[in-house]
Amino acid sequence: MMYQVVIIGAGPVGGRLATELASRGVSTLMIEEHAEIGRPFQCAGLVNPPAMQMVGLEETILQNVDGALIHSPSGIMVPVGKDGRVRTHVVCRKKFDQGVVAQAMNSGAHLWLLSRPLDAKVDKNGVSLKIEREGEIVDLRCNLLIGADGAHSWTRRFFKMGRPKEMMIGFQSDVTGLSGKDNWLEMYTGRDIAPGLFAWVIPTGNNTHRIGVWSRAQDLDGKSVEECYDSLITHPLWKDRFASMKEIARYCGPVPCGVIRKPFKDRVMVIGDAAGMAKPTTGGGIGPGFRQVEAIIEKLVKAIEKDKLDTGSLASVCKPFKAFRKEQDRARALRELLVTIPDDEELDSHFRMFNRPEILDLINKEGDIEHPVPLGMTLLRKVPEFRKLAVKAGFKLLFA
Repeated sequence: MMYQVVIIGAGPVGGRLATELASRGVSTLMIEEHAEIGRPFQCAGLVNPPAMQMVGLEETILQNVDGALIHSPSGIMVPVGKDGRVRTHVVCRKKFDQGVVAQAMNSGAHLWLLSRPLDAKVDKNGVSLKIEREGEIVDLRCNLLIGADGAHSWTRRFFKMGRPKEMMIGFQSDVTGLSGKDNWLEMYTGRDIAPGLFAWVIPTGNNTHRIGVWSRAQDLDGKSVEECYDSLITHPLWKDRFASMKEIARYCGPVPCGVIRKPFKDRVMVIGDAAGMAKPTTGGGIGPGFRQVEAIIEKLVKAIEKDKLDTGSLASVCKPFKAFRKEQDRARALRELLVTIPDDEELDSHFRMFNRPEILDLINKEGDIEHPVPLGMTLLRKVPEFRKLAVKAGFKLLFA
């Protein structure tokens, strides 16, 4: 059995790529290990407006989000956003993922469920794959193998393509019985709650919410992210907020941030979370993954049509990844400067500055969930208290 492209993983990024390939006449097969698209669920379920516009799956939106209420370790609250201006969408990930994959199939791509790769061999003419499909071993050939198989990517590991720069750990629960502003999410910071990063409360409509925490392993100091979650809901400042909630489900997973150096080899490449595309500021992966597909699709199709899929040719196709990596590096430097702070008192001092009316106006005027670096640079330039931080940020932020 022969396909021009086999994609390992039928999540939203794999499905989006399959749609773009199949709609241009490229024979495409998606391989998915689970019995159902969109399961298991391991994500906060935020999709930014540009990504939603690409797929037009507005029927999967559970709640629009206009802004964020961000809490400092001592309880200083900074509101970022404006009622009526949608910053992001909360979606039903099962319906969203299924919708994206359905678009791929409607464009002509094929899908195998309950299937996983066992072996792959690359030669000058293509890739030979052994796939376990519903308990049987199937041999496949393709011209190009693409791994869109997430944080634990089989493709990336099998072909020894390296690791993302950072691998965060996330933990989340679905709850009922929590009150709050339906169109605003909340973020909580502090050493006990989410060392180095933050916790979140995301409204999902019908009096339901997603509560989660993420952190880097090196910042946890022996704690688990589940223990951090427990610290949030029992924290003296916030425990009354969570006292009446009832948990429906719990799940956890890794968040890979930092595009790997060479996400391609002869006739093999990785994309999305498999390549480390998640944002270091929020952990979001769908928007960056969709942008990645959009950036390479025309060159990729031409390379497939000409069967020019060696390492050098794929390096040319993947050239936009360098800009994504640079963008991630600058966002990470900004995060480490302003958020990844081991001292809660210093973090509180930043919040006191953020909470000044003139700075709030600046944040709400120039802030962008998808692209935080321009706002960070503006703060470093225009706010006197942050100028000394500019020296600390120095080379990374200005020249990365």
